[in-house]
Amino acid sequence: MVPGLLLAALLGGPAWAQTRIATVDMRKLFDEYYITIKAKAALEDLKADKEKEHASMVEDWKKLKQDYQTTLASANDQAVSADERDKRKKLAEDKLKQLKKAEDALVEYERAAQSAYQDQITRVHDKVIDEIRSVLEAKARSAGYNLVLDLAAVGGNGIPVILFHNDTEHDLTQTVLDQLNAAAPPAAPKTPQKQPEKKKP
Repeated sequence: MVPGLLLAALLGGPAWAQTRIATVDMRKLFDEYYITIKAKAALEDLKADKEKEHASMVEDWKKLKQDYQTTLASANDQAVSADERDKRKKLAEDKLKQLKKAEDALVEYERAAQSAYQDQITRVHDKVIDEIRSVLEAKARSAGYNLVLDLAAVGGNGIPVILFHNDTEHDLTQTVLDQLNAAAPPAAPKTPQKQPEKKKP
């Protein structure tokens, strides 16, 4: 409600006559900025690496668990001597400690990996937003605008803040996006696929 109330107050006040308003689609700027695209790809690679390492740890834990269960079962084998059963029980206790240690390491890894992943997302998000706002502010000031509204903004109740808009002349989205992506490295040329050689008759 707050953005709507502020906008209503502005439109109803004497400042309206001197106010030049521009619009921008922040969602489009964020999603199509080459830094965002590059960061998302890096995050996907990071996630894949973490998942691969996690899967390896889970497999090791499963092996330890199976080894412990097998050792524990053998410790109750009445076909062997009491001394041998005691040795196996002691071995089972040691394997249980290893299993518990592996469980703790797995839980800690999951916690740390999730935290690191979320921290990276937050850092990328904040960095991208700061860069977009810097370019947007410079564009708005140079064009004489003193208010820029986000067409993608949604209120806390899920209702878009701007309910109607048809003025594309004062929309800065593409202009800002072009400047942001001006520094994008050239796309790597695709290697042409080698056509299979035709067999001679």
